[in-house]
Amino acid sequence: MIADTVPVLNADALIAMANRYAATASACSVCSALVCQGWESMPAGFASSVLRHTATLKRPDVDDPTLNEHHPAGTNLWSADAPIAPAFYPFNRCDVWQCSACSRPFLRYTEYGGYYQDDRIRELHADRVDERAAS
Repeated sequence: MIADTVPVLNADALIAMANRYAATASACSVCSALVCQGWESMPAGFASSVLRHTATLKRPDVDDPTLNEHHPAGTNLWSADAPIAPAFYPFNRCDVWQCSACSRPFLRYTEYGGYYQDDRIRELHADRVDERAAS
């Protein structure tokens, strides 16, 4: 699915999506292998085709999104309790995906290094969304 065919979500919409899922959450055999409270590499062998691309955090009006991260409580990129801050890296380069069976929402982006490409995933939790804007 092409990114411009899905809605661009802001922090309020992310919170609403996470809350909708939380209200109906149950164990799902399709996506239960994804245990990703913080950023994780996409598990080898996981059939990512069971996830559907439903939205994006990539703002079309921003040509060069910031690489600054947002960690007001001393967390880091890999911390399970790190804020989900749509205006900051890597969230400003994320797409939103949902399990096709249960609608559990996830954030995904691709990290490009000098000699590698790493598809990363993190479960969306409403209580971690931080609405602060990048300065």
